[in-house]
Amino acid sequence: MSQLSETLIIIPTYNEAENIVKLIPHLLGLNERVDVLVVDDGSPDGTAAEVKSLQKKYGNRIHLIEREGKLGLGTAYVAGFHYALERSYLYVCEMDADFSHDPDDVPRLISEVRQGNCDVAIGSRYIEGISIINWPLSRLILSYSANMYARFITGLPVRDTTAGFKCISRKVLEKIDLNKIKSNGYSFQIEVHFRAFKAGFTLKEISIIFRERKEGVSKMSKKIVREAVWMVWVLKIRSILGIL
Repeated sequence: MSQLSETLIIIPTYNEAENIVKLIPHLLGLNERVDVLVVDDGSPDGTAAEVKSLQKKYGNRIHLIEREGKLGLGTAYVAGFHYALERSYLYVCEMDADFSHDPDDVPRLISEVRQGNCDVAIGSRYIEGISIINWPLSRLILSYSANMYARFITGLPVRDTTAGFKCISRKVLEKIDLNKIKSNGYSFQIEVHFRAFKAGFTLKEISIIFRERKEGVSKMSKKIVREAVWMVWVLKIRSILGIL
Protein backbone atom coordinates (compact mmCIF):
# COMPACT_ATOMS: atom_id res chain seq x y z
CA MET A 1 0.00 0.00 0.00
CA SER A 2 1.37 3.40 -0.97
CA GLN A 3 1.61 5.88 1.88
CA LEU A 4 -1.07 8.33 0.73
CA SER A 5 -3.61 6.00 -0.89
CA GLU A 6 -6.98 5.40 0.76
CA THR A 7 -8.64 3.55 -2.12
CA LEU A 8 -7.83 0.26 -3.83
CA ILE A 9 -9.22 -0.31 -7.33
CA ILE A 10 -9.53 -4.03 -8.10
CA ILE A 11 -9.37 -5.05 -11.77
CA PRO A 12 -9.78 -8.74 -12.69
CA THR A 13 -8.08 -9.58 -15.99
CA TYR A 14 -7.89 -12.31 -18.57
CA ASN A 15 -6.23 -11.33 -21.85
CA GLU A 16 -6.43 -7.59 -21.25
CA ALA A 17 -2.84 -6.59 -22.11
CA GLU A 18 -3.91 -3.98 -24.68
CA ASN A 19 -6.31 -2.32 -22.27
CA ILE A 20 -4.44 -2.54 -18.98
CA VAL A 21 -1.39 -0.59 -20.23
CA LYS A 22 -3.70 2.36 -20.95
CA LEU A 23 -6.11 2.00 -18.03
CA ILE A 24 -3.66 1.90 -15.13
CA PRO A 25 -1.80 5.13 -15.99
CA HIS A 26 -5.18 6.83 -16.45
CA LEU A 27 -6.37 5.72 -13.02
CA LEU A 28 -3.15 6.72 -11.29
CA GLY A 29 -3.38 10.11 -12.96
CA LEU A 30 -6.75 10.88 -11.38
CA ASN A 31 -6.97 13.50 -8.66
CA GLU A 32 -7.54 10.74 -6.10
CA ARG A 33 -5.41 8.78 -3.66
CA VAL A 34 -5.79 5.41 -5.34
CA ASP A 35 -3.80 2.22 -5.77
CA VAL A 36 -4.57 -0.43 -8.37
CA LEU A 37 -4.71 -4.20 -7.82
CA VAL A 38 -4.80 -6.42 -10.90
CA VAL A 39 -5.97 -10.00 -10.33
CA ASP A 40 -4.84 -11.88 -13.42
CA ASP A 41 -6.03 -15.39 -14.24
CA GLY A 42 -3.00 -16.62 -16.13
CA SER A 43 -3.58 -14.51 -19.24
CA PRO A 44 -1.67 -16.03 -22.19
CA ASP A 45 -1.42 -12.60 -23.85
CA GLY A 46 1.07 -11.33 -21.25
CA THR A 47 -1.25 -9.12 -19.21
CA ALA A 48 0.69 -9.83 -16.00
CA ALA A 49 4.00 -8.99 -17.70
CA GLU A 50 2.59 -5.62 -18.76
CA VAL A 51 1.50 -4.93 -15.18
CA LYS A 52 4.97 -5.79 -13.89
CA SER A 53 6.45 -3.39 -16.42
CA LEU A 54 4.17 -0.62 -15.12
CA GLN A 55 5.20 -1.45 -11.55
CA LYS A 56 8.75 -0.45 -12.43
CA LYS A 57 7.48 3.03 -13.27
CA TYR A 58 4.80 3.56 -10.63
CA GLY A 59 6.19 1.47 -7.78
CA ASN A 60 3.96 0.37 -4.93
CA ARG A 61 0.82 2.05 -6.29
CA ILE A 62 0.34 -1.01 -8.52
CA HIS A 63 -0.26 -4.47 -7.05
CA LEU A 64 -0.60 -7.82 -8.81
CA ILE A 65 -2.06 -11.18 -7.89
CA GLU A 66 -1.22 -13.89 -10.43
CA ARG A 67 -3.44 -16.98 -10.46
CA GLU A 68 -3.11 -20.21 -12.39
CA GLY A 69 -5.85 -20.50 -14.99
CA LYS A 70 -9.32 -18.99 -15.27
CA LEU A 71 -10.70 -19.15 -11.74
CA GLY A 72 -13.53 -16.70 -12.34
CA LEU A 73 -14.69 -13.16 -11.67
CA GLY A 74 -16.15 -13.79 -8.23
CA THR A 75 -13.08 -15.45 -6.75
CA ALA A 76 -10.90 -12.72 -8.27
CA TYR A 77 -12.84 -10.01 -6.46
CA VAL A 78 -12.95 -11.96 -3.20
CA ALA A 79 -9.16 -12.33 -3.39
CA GLY A 80 -8.97 -8.58 -3.96
CA PHE A 81 -11.29 -7.84 -1.04
CA HIS A 82 -9.12 -9.92 1.29
CA TYR A 83 -6.05 -8.12 -0.05
CA ALA A 84 -7.63 -4.74 0.75
CA LEU A 85 -8.71 -5.79 4.25
CA GLU A 86 -5.20 -7.00 5.05
CA ARG A 87 -4.06 -3.44 4.44
CA SER A 88 -5.46 -0.06 5.52
CA TYR A 89 -7.63 0.90 2.54
CA LEU A 90 -10.82 2.73 3.45
CA TYR A 91 -12.58 2.27 0.11
CA VAL A 92 -12.50 -0.53 -2.44
CA CYS A 93 -13.56 -0.13 -6.06
CA GLU A 94 -14.49 -2.73 -8.65
CA MET A 95 -14.15 -2.08 -12.36
CA ASP A 96 -13.54 -3.82 -15.68
CA ALA A 97 -10.27 -3.54 -17.57
CA ASP A 98 -11.82 -2.89 -20.99
CA PHE A 99 -12.86 0.79 -20.64
CA SER A 100 -16.55 -0.13 -20.64
CA HIS A 101 -16.38 1.64 -17.27
CA ASP A 102 -15.12 5.19 -17.67
CA PRO A 103 -12.13 5.67 -15.33
CA ASP A 104 -13.09 9.33 -15.00
CA ASP A 105 -16.22 8.21 -13.12
CA VAL A 106 -14.15 6.65 -10.32
CA PRO A 107 -13.85 9.88 -8.26
CA ARG A 108 -17.65 10.30 -8.35
CA LEU A 109 -18.18 6.85 -6.86
CA ILE A 110 -15.51 7.30 -4.20
CA SER A 111 -16.90 10.71 -3.25
CA GLU A 112 -20.39 9.32 -2.58
CA VAL A 113 -19.00 6.84 -0.05
CA ARG A 114 -16.43 9.19 1.45
CA GLN A 115 -19.06 11.85 2.08
CA GLY A 116 -21.30 9.34 3.83
CA ASN A 117 -24.08 9.42 1.24
CA CYS A 118 -24.01 5.60 1.07
CA ASP A 119 -21.94 2.55 1.95
CA VAL A 120 -21.91 1.16 -1.59
CA ALA A 121 -21.93 3.51 -4.59
CA ILE A 122 -23.00 1.64 -7.72
CA GLY A 123 -22.23 2.85 -11.23
CA SER A 124 -25.65 2.21 -12.74
CA ARG A 125 -26.63 1.71 -16.38
CA TYR A 126 -30.36 1.82 -15.61
CA ILE A 127 -31.03 4.49 -12.99
CA GLU A 128 -31.65 7.21 -15.60
CA GLY A 129 -33.19 5.28 -18.45
CA ILE A 130 -30.73 3.01 -20.26
CA SER A 131 -27.16 4.33 -20.52
CA ILE A 132 -25.44 1.73 -22.70
CA ILE A 133 -23.57 2.35 -25.95
CA ASN A 134 -22.88 -0.19 -28.73
CA TRP A 135 -24.75 -3.19 -27.37
CA PRO A 136 -26.87 -5.25 -29.75
CA LEU A 137 -30.59 -5.14 -28.95
CA SER A 138 -30.64 -8.83 -27.95
CA ARG A 139 -27.99 -8.33 -25.25
CA LEU A 140 -29.65 -5.17 -24.03
CA ILE A 141 -32.99 -6.95 -23.63
CA LEU A 142 -31.28 -9.87 -21.86
CA SER A 143 -29.46 -7.60 -19.40
CA TYR A 144 -32.44 -5.37 -18.65
CA SER A 145 -34.76 -8.36 -18.18
CA ALA A 146 -32.22 -10.15 -15.97
CA ASN A 147 -31.96 -7.12 -13.72
CA MET A 148 -35.74 -6.82 -13.42
CA TYR A 149 -35.91 -10.53 -12.58
CA ALA A 150 -33.15 -10.30 -9.95
CA ARG A 151 -34.70 -7.21 -8.40
CA PHE A 152 -38.13 -8.86 -8.20
CA ILE A 153 -36.85 -12.07 -6.58
CA THR A 154 -34.38 -10.52 -4.13
CA GLY A 155 -36.17 -7.29 -3.28
CA LEU A 156 -33.00 -5.31 -3.86
CA PRO A 157 -33.64 -1.56 -4.08
CA VAL A 158 -31.28 -1.41 -7.06
CA ARG A 159 -32.09 -1.21 -10.76
CA ASP A 160 -28.67 -2.37 -11.96
CA THR A 161 -28.24 -5.43 -9.76
CA THR A 162 -25.45 -6.86 -11.94
CA ALA A 163 -23.37 -3.66 -12.06
CA GLY A 164 -19.66 -4.39 -11.84
CA PHE A 165 -18.53 -0.78 -11.36
CA LYS A 166 -18.76 0.36 -7.75
CA CYS A 167 -17.09 1.72 -4.64
CA ILE A 168 -17.51 -0.14 -1.35
CA SER A 169 -16.75 1.12 2.13
CA ARG A 170 -14.28 -0.99 4.09
CA LYS A 171 -16.85 -1.54 6.85
CA VAL A 172 -19.09 -3.41 4.40
CA LEU A 173 -16.38 -5.92 3.54
CA GLU A 174 -15.55 -6.30 7.23
CA LYS A 175 -19.18 -7.10 8.06
CA ILE A 176 -20.22 -9.52 5.33
CA ASP A 177 -18.59 -12.97 5.41
CA LEU A 178 -16.53 -13.07 2.22
CA ASN A 179 -15.94 -16.79 2.62
CA LYS A 180 -19.67 -17.45 2.21
CA ILE A 181 -19.86 -15.85 -1.23
CA LYS A 182 -20.63 -18.61 -3.72
CA SER A 183 -21.25 -16.79 -7.01
CA ASN A 184 -18.49 -16.61 -9.58
CA GLY A 185 -20.00 -14.97 -12.67
CA TYR A 186 -22.06 -11.81 -13.02
CA SER A 187 -24.34 -13.10 -10.26
CA PHE A 188 -21.43 -12.31 -7.97
CA GLN A 189 -22.44 -8.67 -8.23
CA ILE A 190 -26.03 -9.49 -7.26
CA GLU A 191 -24.77 -11.45 -4.27
CA VAL A 192 -22.50 -8.64 -3.03
CA HIS A 193 -25.34 -6.13 -3.31
CA PHE A 194 -27.76 -8.51 -1.59
CA ARG A 195 -25.44 -9.34 1.29
CA ALA A 196 -24.63 -5.66 1.85
CA PHE A 197 -28.33 -4.75 1.76
CA LYS A 198 -29.32 -7.51 4.18
CA ALA A 199 -26.52 -6.47 6.54
CA GLY A 200 -28.14 -3.04 6.80
CA PHE A 201 -25.85 -1.01 4.58
CA THR A 202 -27.07 1.69 2.20
CA LEU A 203 -26.74 1.27 -1.56
CA LYS A 204 -26.92 4.20 -3.95
CA GLU A 205 -26.92 4.14 -7.74
CA ILE A 206 -24.93 6.77 -9.62
CA SER A 207 -25.72 7.11 -13.31
CA ILE A 208 -22.88 6.22 -15.67
CA ILE A 209 -22.55 5.61 -19.40
CA PHE A 210 -21.49 2.05 -20.16
CA ARG A 211 -19.60 1.54 -23.44
CA GLU A 212 -19.03 -1.85 -25.03
CA ARG A 213 -15.36 -2.81 -25.07
CA LYS A 214 -13.17 -1.70 -28.00
CA GLU A 215 -10.35 -4.20 -27.46
CA GLY A 216 -10.46 -7.88 -26.53
CA VAL A 217 -13.38 -10.31 -26.25
CA SER A 218 -16.43 -10.26 -23.98
CA LYS A 219 -16.43 -12.87 -21.17
CA MET A 220 -20.24 -13.35 -21.27
CA SER A 221 -21.42 -16.97 -21.66
CA LYS A 222 -24.56 -19.11 -21.28
CA LYS A 223 -23.07 -20.64 -18.12
CA ILE A 224 -22.81 -17.20 -16.53
CA VAL A 225 -26.44 -16.44 -17.40
CA ARG A 226 -27.64 -19.77 -15.97
CA GLU A 227 -25.76 -19.15 -12.72
CA ALA A 228 -27.45 -15.78 -12.32
CA VAL A 229 -30.91 -17.29 -12.91
CA TRP A 230 -30.70 -19.81 -10.05
CA MET A 231 -28.41 -17.85 -7.70
CA VAL A 232 -31.07 -15.22 -6.95
CA TRP A 233 -33.35 -17.99 -5.64
CA VAL A 234 -30.53 -19.44 -3.53
CA LEU A 235 -29.90 -16.02 -1.98
CA LYS A 236 -33.60 -15.42 -1.37
CA ILE A 237 -34.21 -18.82 0.25
CA ARG A 238 -31.07 -18.65 2.40
CA SER A 239 -32.09 -15.19 3.56
CA ILE A 240 -35.57 -16.40 4.53
CA LEU A 241 -34.08 -19.32 6.43
CA GLY A 242 -31.61 -17.04 8.19
CA ILE A 243 -28.55 -18.83 6.85
CA LEU A 244 -27.30 -16.23 4.39
